[in-house]
Amino acid sequence: MSTTTKPVNQKAWFLVLPVIICVAFSAILPLMTVVNYSVQDILSPDRRIFVGTEWFTAVMRDQDLHQALWRQIQFSLAVLLVEIPLGIALALSMPAQGWKSSAVLVIVALSLLIPWNVVGTIWQIFGRADIGLLGYYLQQAGFNYSYTGNASHAWWTVLAMDVWHWTPLVALLAFAGLRSIPDAYYQAASIDGASKWAVFRYIQLPKMRGVLMIAVLLRFMDSFMIYTEPFVLTGGGPGNATTFLSQYLTTKAVGQFDVGPAAAFSLIYFLIILLFCFVLYNWMQSLGTNPKEHGHD
Repeated sequence: MSTTTKPVNQKAWFLVLPVIICVAFSAILPLMTVVNYSVQDILSPDRRIFVGTEWFTAVMRDQDLHQALWRQIQFSLAVLLVEIPLGIALALSMPAQGWKSSAVLVIVALSLLIPWNVVGTIWQIFGRADIGLLGYYLQQAGFNYSYTGNASHAWWTVLAMDVWHWTPLVALLAFAGLRSIPDAYYQAASIDGASKWAVFRYIQLPKMRGVLMIAVLLRFMDSFMIYTEPFVLTGGGPGNATTFLSQYLTTKAVGQFDVGPAAAFSLIYFLIILLFCFVLYNWMQSLGTNPKEHGHD
């Protein structure tokens, strides 16, 4: 019996061509433009000097960049440590089905519908001691709270704002992962007399690993690029307490109009995000292949 292979339909490439063009214009061409600016000193529209890696060297020696990077890493790790467990706990406490489940899903998702600049404005008012509930009650409790005058208070306020805004995203992803678990797993656990912790540890958590990986990567990338909320809330202050990498980059590119250093830093910024996401992805993959989990009865 002879087998014949069907010829490849060359016309199918025309269906992919619009996507390739869109990606080229939206990603590749801007990236190449940034690379071009990062190796040149633009003196005027008609005069440019090739400087090689000079801007990269200058940026890497910038102490302000080192401080902003350290603040950014601390903030992004704090976001993951708070929002991932809190989102899982919220998903576990949500009704599984019925009208209550639909109502809770809508309520949980409300904060995700609010624009970033509006979120910053809300918390700007919320944290004030004269008209905001948070500032007022903290003052009444004896705390000399001031997100505009205390660097530590400003940092924690930005973190609380991000937790309030984005924890629902983690909760919705975790909820979707929980709903995809077949009832047979819970029935088997009930027959074995498994505790709630055992059900979570050996059934729910492993089955949510895929959606949790998405949640971790999304929240890390987004928190590492945060700009609008802290800029509206604190303006990066007091001092540089809440000046993260994105605001540092904006100051370089727009405020000081240092196009070359800003382009070099943009590429470094991009590579830093890729590196951290690669590490997080492989770490979570290694957790999912833990032989102890597969050997559990």
